[in-house]
Amino acid sequence: MSDNGKLRALIVEHERATPGGLVYEWLEAHDADVEELRIDIDDRHVDPADYDLLIPLGSEFAAFDDHIPWIPREKELLQEAVEADVSVLGICFGGQLLARALGGKSFRAGESEIGWLPVRTRDPELVPAGPWFQWHFDTFTAPPGATVLADTDVGPQAYVVGRNMGLQFHPEVTPQIMDSWVHTYRHELDAEGVDPDALLEQTRRQAAVNRRTSWQLLEAFLDRVARLGKA
Repeated sequence: MSDNGKLRALIVEHERATPGGLVYEWLEAHDADVEELRIDIDDRHVDPADYDLLIPLGSEFAAFDDHIPWIPREKELLQEAVEADVSVLGICFGGQLLARALGGKSFRAGESEIGWLPVRTRDPELVPAGPWFQWHFDTFTAPPGATVLADTDVGPQAYVVGRNMGLQFHPEVTPQIMDSWVHTYRHELDAEGVDPDALLEQTRRQAAVNRRTSWQLLEAFLDRVARLGKA
């Protein structure tokens, strides 16, 4: 904790970053001290021990593409965080890279997952069945020692290892985030045959339920996984 007793969180963002939506709202509700790191343009060394929680967000890039210079640096940051017993919550790309950092693999999936999709959950109090918003073309194997809590036919959707959790879906998504994603990545939707207007409308209809479901997951993560529930 910081000197004032607040939860200290570092949000790791990437190119074309979109503000973390419900994750930011949740951290604000906990009166957390939040810093942001645009790791793709900021190559300074960050000591994860300065924080209680790291949250690497999604990216348009593949978590297995080490030709991109900042991906190995972020992987090393996540390894250092785990070694320092700093809790990590990895979201989409962040969850895939966390899996890699801990010994799993990330690779191109047999099929994409785009839209509001349910997951098969083994612990609905921690990871509700959704539907959760998905937009990804890659998948991963859970790292050694991890417990997979949710999956789909494409691959793992949530896992826990130690005080860390990786997610394939996007609990942070809001209608505002979706507007930005559809504007930026409409070509991906067109290529996959996804109707962007229908996706935006479904996101608006789902917003209130998704906020409650995401809050449930984030609170359970903080209490049961990160064990920072008294923050």
